[in-house]
Amino acid sequence: MSTESRIAVVTGAGSGIGRGVARALAEAGWSVALAGRRREPLEETAASVPSSDVLCVPTDVTSPEAVTALFDAVRDRWGRVDLLFNNAGTFAGGGTPVEDLAHETWRSVVDVNLTGSFLCAQAAFRTMKEQSPQGGRIINNGSISAHVPRPHSIAYTATKHAMTGLTKSLSLDGRPYRIACGQIDIGNAATEMTARMQSGILQANGQLAAEPVMDAADVAATVVHMAGLPLEANVQFATVMATAMPYIGRG
Repeated sequence: MSTESRIAVVTGAGSGIGRGVARALAEAGWSVALAGRRREPLEETAASVPSSDVLCVPTDVTSPEAVTALFDAVRDRWGRVDLLFNNAGTFAGGGTPVEDLAHETWRSVVDVNLTGSFLCAQAAFRTMKEQSPQGGRIINNGSISAHVPRPHSIAYTATKHAMTGLTKSLSLDGRPYRIACGQIDIGNAATEMTARMQSGILQANGQLAAEPVMDAADVAATVVHMAGLPLEANVQFATVMATAMPYIGRG
């Protein structure tokens, strides 16, 4: 991409994958808007980024008004949006059997993981369609769960399967406007969310087993590669996972 147009929005930027991706994009020369629910974690991310061209925007991605305000703030600061990393998500209800999952928990996961991703993609799409030069890229954070579930993860898994449909529809609808959309499906990146995997997590056979993890920086490097392609090229789907995690095969 041209170094004159490298404005990124990263949601869920206050921790984990979002923080790592924001750092990596800044290191690669992007200006980055950091979005997340709470200002303090966003400012901690900003302090770790090797660039002063960073904007912190506390944002509830489930709120249409908050998402609109986020993209208004980015346009006011830089005039355009070249990349959305649609990363905000929750694993609420993980570990709860389907028959015991509360309706409120199901709704909260759908609201954040699916509706929040749609609202951010919609706002980015509008901006990318209207700006000059036209176009941009959306990268959705899926999951290994977009392919196969873990036990007792029905809300998270359902939303990550839905993310794949969101990605495909955005890819198709974005073609006339030079808007590319791809998805990265991540397995066992070492973050706060996956800490328990190294001590033991429920497997499909009912046993607990420790699972290997990978450095989240390797995920960030993949996002930076996807983001840096010219808009004439797109990584439609990428799976980045700990090599020995129990995904391929019958283990």
